[in-house]
Amino acid sequence: MIESARGVRNVGVRAALLAAVLFGASAPAAKLLLGEVSPWLLAGLLYVGAGAGMGLWRLVRRAPRVRLPRHEVPWLVGAVAAGGVAGPVLLMFGLSSMPASGAALLLNAEGVLTAVIAWVVFREPADRRVVLGMLAIVAGAVVIAVPTGGAELTSAWPAVAVVAACACWALDNNLTRKVSLTDATWLAMVKGAVAGPTNLVVALLLGAQLPAVPVAAAAAGLGFVSYGLSLVLFIVGLRHVGTARAGAYFSVAPFFGALLAVALGDRVTWQLLVAGVLMAVGAWLHLSEDHGHEHEHEAVRHEHSHTHDDGHHAHEHAPGEVVEAGVRHRHVHTHEPVTHTHEHYPDAHHRHDH
Repeated sequence: MIESARGVRNVGVRAALLAAVLFGASAPAAKLLLGEVSPWLLAGLLYVGAGAGMGLWRLVRRAPRVRLPRHEVPWLVGAVAAGGVAGPVLLMFGLSSMPASGAALLLNAEGVLTAVIAWVVFREPADRRVVLGMLAIVAGAVVIAVPTGGAELTSAWPAVAVVAACACWALDNNLTRKVSLTDATWLAMVKGAVAGPTNLVVALLLGAQLPAVPVAAAAAGLGFVSYGLSLVLFIVGLRHVGTARAGAYFSVAPFFGALLAVALGDRVTWQLLVAGVLMAVGAWLHLSEDHGHEHEHEAVRHEHSHTHDDGHHAHEHAPGEVVEAGVRHRHVHTHEPVTHTHEHYPDAHHRHDH
């Protein structure tokens, strides 16, 4: 029996939306800390909190050692270099020379570029409904990013730097999908362990001063929740619904950030209401997608958490080892070639051409 495609999709949708909630909350929360610490140093502390927090999480839970296949190492290295190192550096360069309103508007390019790279470079399937849904969600993010007085843009180079940062994170999202079957907590730990110290060193070299211990601890705690846990959930979303769709759901993060800002005292604006409607329409277009056709699975050998009742994991175990259907477990296993027809989405097991 093939596992329900809608069930798989719903897992991915919930994970990506919750990731957006946690990440969106970081903006108004981080704003409370910016009076005590420079933006670049704060970015470093947030990433350090994500990496260290995930490392501690894995230690407490006694998570098994991760063995990343050799052919997947370049994907992870590229993702960390693009999203953990180049992206933040380019963003800070842009923010240092342009108004925040213009930067907020340009940051919406990440969702669009993520989808474009997924569709054009990695050949992820998308029909008209998915494309329209993506455009509606991004339009909502654009509306909420523009202040009532209009967005302010200055010279071209800072804007180019911000868009380049978005391109780095879009590339990061697509490369991370290549390793999304790997333990998501380990991936988040590695990314934080690289991005955190990198941003801290650069900020200190530029003259930033370390804040008081309570402020640094608060920033690290925020990083663990809004960057670490958010990244883990986003990777789960990548695993189940693919890069473009997960990126679209994650693009609603500014809306949740605005809602939190309202809860903290900001007023409800027309932008918030319009953005909510656009994002709801976009989400509905994605959730009502129906994609099913005959497709072929090539032979593959890999390791990830799975059950034996989803129609794709009917392999045998070692003699005497019995695993009941529905029991989630993890080990190296082989998928034999198969051709079949069922409703599906571009998850980790459906990366075929169309």
